[in-house]
Amino acid sequence: MLLGLALAGGILLGATLFGGGSKSTGDILKNFNKYREVMTWIDHSYVDSVDTDSLVDFSIKKMLEKLDPHSVYIPAAEVAFSRSQLDAGFDGIGVEFNIFSDTVYVVNTMPGGPSEAAGVRAGDKLLRADGTPLTGSKLDNKLVFSKLRGPRGSQVTLDVQRRGVRDLIKFTVARNRITSYSVTAGYLIDDKTGYIKINSFSESTFTEFRNVLSGLKNQGMERLMLDLRGNGGGYKDRATNLVDELLSGNRLIVYTDGKGQQYDDRTFAKREGSFEKGPVMVLIDENSASASEIVAGALQDNDRALIVGRRSYGKGLVQSPINLSDGSELRLTVSRYFTPSGRCIQKPYSIYDKDDEMRLKSGELFHADSIKFDPNRKFKTVAGRTVYGGGGITPDVFIPADTNYLTKYLRQLYNKNLVQEYALNYAEDHRKALEKQSFKQYLDTFVVSDAMLNELVKLAAAADVKRSETDLNRSRAYLQTQIKALIARQVWEKRNTNGLRNEYFRVMTTVDNTYQQALRYFDQAEVMARK
Repeated sequence: MLLGLALAGGILLGATLFGGGSKSTGDILKNFNKYREVMTWIDHSYVDSVDTDSLVDFSIKKMLEKLDPHSVYIPAAEVAFSRSQLDAGFDGIGVEFNIFSDTVYVVNTMPGGPSEAAGVRAGDKLLRADGTPLTGSKLDNKLVFSKLRGPRGSQVTLDVQRRGVRDLIKFTVARNRITSYSVTAGYLIDDKTGYIKINSFSESTFTEFRNVLSGLKNQGMERLMLDLRGNGGGYKDRATNLVDELLSGNRLIVYTDGKGQQYDDRTFAKREGSFEKGPVMVLIDENSASASEIVAGALQDNDRALIVGRRSYGKGLVQSPINLSDGSELRLTVSRYFTPSGRCIQKPYSIYDKDDEMRLKSGELFHADSIKFDPNRKFKTVAGRTVYGGGGITPDVFIPADTNYLTKYLRQLYNKNLVQEYALNYAEDHRKALEKQSFKQYLDTFVVSDAMLNELVKLAAAADVKRSETDLNRSRAYLQTQIKALIARQVWEKRNTNGLRNEYFRVMTTVDNTYQQALRYFDQAEVMARK
């Protein structure tokens, strides 16, 4: 309890003494004493026994909810996992997995990783790890991560069920460093158009981006499509470094403004980038947030890139990680960031829980004229184009969302991982025949037949997903493409050097409406680049 009180007091006192707070130390101490009194009465007099540690954690979390949606408290037990989401790697056994029908299936083993070396294969079911069952209704990703990840050099014993093998197979796998990647695709669409997709801005994102960009330039790339759709952000400096690679001169990229001057900062382009002159197009959508919006906003305000897609998420707040004395972590919003034109793109806190629904109901996802602009938040780009603040980055070219293929039947298939399961089984059953051809031949000639779809439907029926002919017809083309892409990923994906999943994306982008329509607007990006 005393530790919890010290933490709460430290947060309050630190905010005042070190953060330029407006309240006097006396006011903070008065509030802290009140909190201490309440905790003391609860501990001494409450009718039931109380876990005061969890009570303090709960009170801190609730206190932060009063500030903004992005200030969070992370208990000590969860800090390592939380940080690992943006690390360039982690210590583990090197498998990608999916949970299907309350069972862990190996989707891929990392080439050269510990699991591959031990003999684990794609398609194996992981039933137990060090005796702990990895099955049942309580199975989730957190449990699997807790058993498969661990200190480098430590071992985990796996009980594996393999197709065609009656008895369980036991593997002892020594954990090692596993590299994770955030740049998931990088290839030439045609002789001169490069495509790079970035999932997040993690520790290694800029290095990955620069390496892929260099490779594409060596292949003759003259113009770039940068895909930030679904990218929820990450490290601010990785985003600004990426912008610097594309932006010439000493131009402003982003600036931040906090309480006092401690967290105020201005970031400029400061070095010669490797792609400062060719046309650039950036794809964004309603799930592009934070660091993604820094990139899109900086390139838009400097008239360096054509922004294509739909209005981005609208997160314009910067969090600073603060390590607390018991190993827990406070991620506190310390400033707002502004695009070069002066835009703060943070959306109102009050609409966070209903923003998705509001965009859907208003028609904004399907019609450009449904986007509402605040006339009081009008700004100008370097070239004098009008842009708006107050709720995300609005694209220069709007492309509506394609939701026609999204049906109840398709959602049920995905909720039970049935599409992934079918593609995995098909790839394993036909691997030898598939590997006789090149990926290019597969891309041009392979068709997911009606017979294959019927096999998927039978698999779904066995999992209590009832066939809907109407839904199946609406989702047919997308399902066929998804199965083809997942098979390609199993057979041709090479991840031993750079983590790219080009085969998967080269298939999926054939039915990607935003991607296909965006290619038509490169002439506008070329005009912008020349100016």
